[in-house]
Amino acid sequence: MFKMKRIIWLLLSVVMLSCASRQQNEGDEPKHYELLTIATSDHKLTTEYAASLKGQQDIRIVPRIEGYLQGIYVKEGEQVKEGQLLFRVDAATYKAAVEAANANVQQMTAALEKAQLEYEGKQKLRAKNVISDYELASSKSDLAVAKANLAAAQAALTSARNDLSYTELRSPSDGVVGRIRYRKGDFVGPNQQEGLTIVADNRHIRAYFSMSETVLMDYLSECKTMEAAVNQMPEVRLLLPNGQFYGQTGLVESISGIVDETTGAVSVCALFDNRDGLLLSGGTGKIVMPSVRKNAVVIPQEATYSIQDKVYVMKVVDGKAVSTIIQVAPQNNGKEYVVVDGLESGDVIIAKGAGFVEDGTKIVKS
Repeated sequence: MFKMKRIIWLLLSVVMLSCASRQQNEGDEPKHYELLTIATSDHKLTTEYAASLKGQQDIRIVPRIEGYLQGIYVKEGEQVKEGQLLFRVDAATYKAAVEAANANVQQMTAALEKAQLEYEGKQKLRAKNVISDYELASSKSDLAVAKANLAAAQAALTSARNDLSYTELRSPSDGVVGRIRYRKGDFVGPNQQEGLTIVADNRHIRAYFSMSETVLMDYLSECKTMEAAVNQMPEVRLLLPNGQFYGQTGLVESISGIVDETTGAVSVCALFDNRDGLLLSGGTGKIVMPSVRKNAVVIPQEATYSIQDKVYVMKVVDGKAVSTIIQVAPQNNGKEYVVVDGLESGDVIIAKGAGFVEDGTKIVKS
């Protein structure tokens, strides 16, 4: 029995030593991976930014006088020209006010003529010592009062005429009529600050988007001033919500000089020509901005892995895998990274599955 146990123990020892030897040999065997040799080249990168669209100017049409809305001469969404009649407020009261003010002007004109004649007559009488200096001075004062009354009457007439002209609300610029908030017969006035409608001047559309401070610094590093940076920025494209590009390119018009403390971003505005009226104020889209990096190191993102916001690659050094931290540009297209530090031309890295390779693993090219 003892002899049998000893034989079994010896057999198990042989099996265990064989397995250990096989595992050791397998660990020493080089593994085959797809490798990538680093080379530099000029790389074009496009970055998308969510954007909100605003017309060149959105003008609220607010009545300057009170009254009942008598006429609406446009429709929502209609293209209008500067000076075109949009609305009319009942003008009967204001016409009557003009007539009354005009009559008052005529009355004051007659009173002035009478006071002028009386003053001239009393000047002659005073020259003959028929009246006193007091009477002459009193007549002169009456003349001055008559002139003042006429001036006041003329000012009231001008005001009445202005009020009458305000009964017609005309478009202050070319544009598109927005939502019409009131209907014929509604009582309207200057207290309705939301206005009867909005005329959006959409001949040009401004697309507002946010760019990180880091990305902006990349542009500014090549320019001496913000103005120079704006002038050197590339043409941008507008990706519409339906997935199609707007037919014309735009130009960056301005960059905010203030960084948002909450987001760490700056506001950027791009201007697009919109003479055909295809873009709508209040709409949304995505700004697609290209950039070109000279002599850049570009690698596929699948050749990297991340740990605690740090990006790694597996560099092949002397036939073994070595984990290496790299720094990448903040802009990327979701498929590739532009490496700014950690790799040089001629370096070899594992092209796929780097995150599953241990340090020191022997590597051969597949």
